[in-house]
Amino acid sequence: MKRCVRCATPFSGQEWRCPACGYAPDRIGGFPAFAPELAGGGEGFDPALFSELARLEARNFWFRARNRLIVWALKRFFDGAQSLLEIGCGTGFVLSGIAAAFPNVRLAGSEVNPEGLGFAASRVASARLMQMDARRIPFEAEFDVVGAFDVIEHIDDDRTVLREMHRAVKPGGGILLTVPQHRFLWSEYDVRARHVRRYTADELRGKVLEAGFRIVRMTSFVALLLPLMLLSRLAKRAPRDGYDPLAELRLAAGLNAFFEAALAFERGLIRAGATFPAGGSLLVVARRPLDR
Repeated sequence: MKRCVRCATPFSGQEWRCPACGYAPDRIGGFPAFAPELAGGGEGFDPALFSELARLEARNFWFRARNRLIVWALKRFFDGAQSLLEIGCGTGFVLSGIAAAFPNVRLAGSEVNPEGLGFAASRVASARLMQMDARRIPFEAEFDVVGAFDVIEHIDDDRTVLREMHRAVKPGGGILLTVPQHRFLWSEYDVRARHVRRYTADELRGKVLEAGFRIVRMTSFVALLLPLMLLSRLAKRAPRDGYDPLAELRLAAGLNAFFEAALAFERGLIRAGATFPAGGSLLVVARRPLDR
C-alpha cells in the first residue's frame, strides 16, 4: 500500500499519483523524488564520497562482514520474506548482497541523496529505487522487512524514522538495524561521516520498543576488534586539516584479510547464540506484532 507524503492518504496501484490530493513525486535522475528539497546533500552521508565509497566497499572487511551478518539475520529471522525496503541504501552494496542471497525477494531502496541511486541501480537493476526522506516513508504495511544499515545515526529525529518503519512494515514482519555504538568511540570520523550520535544499547532498545516493535535479537558486533578500534578513534579525536573519512577503508590486503577472518569467527559465535555486550556496532532484529 502506498501512502501520500502530502495528505497521508493510503492508496494502491502502480501509479504514484495520489487519488485524494493529486500529488505525484518529482523525478531526479530518473528516480521518483519524494523529498526533492533534501536532495542537495545537506543531510545524511556526504554525496561527494559516493563514487569512492562504491569503489572501496566491496573490498573492505567491514562492509563485507556486515553484509554477511545481515544476510544471516534475514535467513534466521525472516526466511519467508517476499519484500524488503532498505532505507538509506547508498551505493547499493547491501542491496546487492541481499539480492544475491534472496533472488526471489522483491527489493526496494531509498536514499535521501540521489547521487547514490545511480550506483545502486547498476548493482541491483531489479530493485525499485527512490529518493526519500526516512521521516516520511510513502508506504503503509507494504514490506515484510524494512532495513536501515548505519543510517539512523545520521538523522536527528530517529524516533520518527522508527515510527515510520513500523508503519511501512506489515504486521508480523519486522525491521533489521545496524548502528554505530559507544559514545567513547566518538571522534573526527563521526563528525566527517555526519553522524548525530553513537548509540548505547539501552538507548536503541528503548527507541525501538517505543516505536511499537518487539525485539527478537540484539547484539554488539565488531566486538573482537573493539580494542584496535578504540586506539584508532583516540588517534582521530582532535580535528585535523585534510582529514580523509575514507582512509580507514584503504587497508593493506593482509591486514584487511586478518580483520575479515576475525569478524567471520565472531559471526560464527553470534550464529551459535553468543551475544556480545560491547562492540563497534549494534545489530537489532525486531518484529511488528500482529494487529489484534
